[in-house]
Amino acid sequence: MEIPAGLPVEFLVGFRNKGDEDFLVESLEASFRYPMDFSFYIQNFSAIGYHKTVTPGNEATFHYSFIPSEAFAGRPFGLNINLMYRDASGNPFQEAVFNETVQIIELEEGLDGETFFLYVFLAAGVVLLLVIGQQTLLSVGKKRSPSSRKAAPVETGTNNPNNVDYDWLPRQTLASLNKEKSQKSPKAGKQQSPRQRKVKRSTGSE
Repeated sequence: MEIPAGLPVEFLVGFRNKGDEDFLVESLEASFRYPMDFSFYIQNFSAIGYHKTVTPGNEATFHYSFIPSEAFAGRPFGLNINLMYRDASGNPFQEAVFNETVQIIELEEGLDGETFFLYVFLAAGVVLLLVIGQQTLLSVGKKRSPSSRKAAPVETGTNNPNNVDYDWLPRQTLASLNKEKSQKSPKAGKQQSPRQRKVKRSTGSE
């Protein structure tokens, strides 16, 4: 038998008088017992008094309810419900109308506040892990890339306005070409001495 934790549990107890005299039903009480030893009490519930007389040949129904603690959810307990009554002479009697092991269960009633905050906490943890992973990948990428890129060397050849490749020519040929260029250049011409200029001037005057 399963009963929910934290919610009211209701019992109906029927009493039939098969004797020849009246009986006085006084009260009902319940308790949780250790399932391996019913003499060991776990929790006592309040007794409900009725003080109702049941005449011979008649019967009566008595209502009893209690609320199991939420701390007992998921555990088995021995449930004992006792009925106390007296006969016309005042002699007390006690009858265990229920004496069995029950399982206390926790009912899932939608999304409560505790579950909601648990989901929020898990979502925040996932977002935090994603951010940490992204930062780690970025830092690893920066370490692998060079800090400064070296400029590609630019080849500078000889001053060649015509963009002609002379590398395939022999050295002697290149030397002769360079010699001809130097002779044609006005700057490469030999400067005349003052004596030579004087001789030319005197010749021109004649």
